[in-house]
Amino acid sequence: MQFSLHIAPNGNDAWSGTRPAPNRARTDGPLASIQRALQIVAERKPNSTTLYLRGGTYFLGEPITLTLEHSNITFQPYRTEKPILSGGVALTGWQETSLDGKRVWAVSVPRSVQGVFRQLFVNGKRAVRARSPKQGYLKVAELPDSTPDWFQGHMRFRAHPNDLPNLCNPSEGEVLVFNRWVESRLPLRAINLSERLIEFSKRSTFQLQADDLYFLEGIREALSAPGEWYLDNQARTLYYIPRRGERIDRIVAIVPVLSQLVRMVGEPEKGRYVQDVAWHGITFAHTEWSLPAEMETGGFVQAAFGVPGAFYGEGIRNCRIEKCQFVQLGGYAIELGRGCQRNRIEHCTLTDLGAGGIKIGEPSLRENSNEQSFGNTVAHCTITDGGKLFASAIGVWIGQSYSNRITHCEIADFYYTGISIGWTWGYGQSLAGGNRVEFNHVHHIGKRTNGDGPLLSDMAGIYTLGIQQGTVIRHNRWHDIAGYRYGGWGIYFDEGSTGIIAEYNLVYRTTHGGFHQHYGRDNIVRNNIFAYGRDHQLQATRPENHRRFRFERNIVIGQGEQWLAGGIDTNFEFENNLYWREDGTDLRFGNWSWDEWRAKGMDKGSQIADPQFVNPESDDFRLKPTSPALKMGFEPFVKNR
Repeated sequence: MQFSLHIAPNGNDAWSGTRPAPNRARTDGPLASIQRALQIVAERKPNSTTLYLRGGTYFLGEPITLTLEHSNITFQPYRTEKPILSGGVALTGWQETSLDGKRVWAVSVPRSVQGVFRQLFVNGKRAVRARSPKQGYLKVAELPDSTPDWFQGHMRFRAHPNDLPNLCNPSEGEVLVFNRWVESRLPLRAINLSERLIEFSKRSTFQLQADDLYFLEGIREALSAPGEWYLDNQARTLYYIPRRGERIDRIVAIVPVLSQLVRMVGEPEKGRYVQDVAWHGITFAHTEWSLPAEMETGGFVQAAFGVPGAFYGEGIRNCRIEKCQFVQLGGYAIELGRGCQRNRIEHCTLTDLGAGGIKIGEPSLRENSNEQSFGNTVAHCTITDGGKLFASAIGVWIGQSYSNRITHCEIADFYYTGISIGWTWGYGQSLAGGNRVEFNHVHHIGKRTNGDGPLLSDMAGIYTLGIQQGTVIRHNRWHDIAGYRYGGWGIYFDEGSTGIIAEYNLVYRTTHGGFHQHYGRDNIVRNNIFAYGRDHQLQATRPENHRRFRFERNIVIGQGEQWLAGGIDTNFEFENNLYWREDGTDLRFGNWSWDEWRAKGMDKGSQIADPQFVNPESDDFRLKPTSPALKMGFEPFVKNR
């Protein structure tokens, strides 16, 4: 039995939902809420259901929840209409007033909006939470307190002269500090201007360092420019400075409230799944998430992995998210957690994100195969403009999950890493094998296209860790990747990465090298182009007494003498590579010259010669027919399949 229902923002949950619009007598028509439609589906138990959403904004009071009663359902717009599922609350009743001598608009925050929030969207645009400095970042001057090791964070630091504003109420603001590869979001406790000390009530995630970047946010004294806002939390009044052309009688202002918009939850531990649910052409918007008050530190140890997704799946199988938009969110957009298997995310746009794009799997190792996440696909998606609240978030993060495929996606404008795979440090048990990353375009990681950044270190276009037999990274383009102190790499094998193949990749314009392996075993890097690393072209650190990786049939071009940097030994296999230094001929591999390197048995069949790219200055790395690389067996890249 096939079944369909209609839902509309002007609907009524007392109606049948069988009509797309109200009848003349307004005695029947579409439903008002998706949850009521799901209740009817659970009661009727049809073989399959289509839920048609009329256009407009659905302000959700709680997440839409699907359970085992809700398989074989398709959500889609009615005809060409554009439904938006919002986790926000619209602010109404604006008044023009003044604050500290400035012309502002003010509104009382409704009781449905609890606590401190960090986002406001006005007339479809993200407004700026008042911050100091307005542009750029300040630097930590020194740390007056010692910690036992770098894992232990600080609760105060000293600023440079004249960097700290005089705040009437410091405890209403926050300081965001960017350190190593994480951000710390720290509630202010006090500012001592005479000592230049800034104190906070949470501990920084890691030990801070001089010259770490930071800024202050949510402070009244910084409210001064059009498009900025400030919340007086005690009075529950929000102040906003309008942008040019905005009218107070036409303002549409939304404060996000919900942390999640959709929850699809089965019982994978029992082998029971929510299955065959499809979402087509829906927009998901306006979520907010904050670090728990009981959390002692101001962030997570890597990848903002604890920040939830607005669309959450657990124990879902063969579900699809297609041609959907995820915009103006406070966390990750999509999270496929425990027991999510063979789901597809295709042709979606994810942008303006507080954290990252997509999380697949968990940090946890699951022994029960029913609870393991595997076989998911992310294809033809655009994932951009992330890290607005949690800078260490990832475009696509895969934890303890295997046989997933990331293909034909564009990932750009993140402060940390484009794609991250694995969650086992070292050579212990891992479930991250067999993942395929193909035909993706990942760029402007660390430093964004608008020039902001870099803020963090130890990042890459793609980052891996742990044993990953069968993981393949091929036919991707990685470029414009920048680290703050160190670590802006294209392809980065970290912490025991093992059994990975990287081939047919184009990597260019990185700050610290096209390829880096910290430590790992038996990886293969072949038939790639690595071009124009700033500090060096390749890096390998932490020598180990086994074959670290095989590097063959690659083209490496750049400037500067240092070609391979780090902890260099002879536990590699380098063969049939083509190297070209544009500003000279001498190359160094660690402390060894080219001749000394080859005398160690490295780079048999390799050459130093111009690869003859068509126009590398314009990022055209096609090879001319006379290229010596072709004679050495280099295989030109194929177009996207």
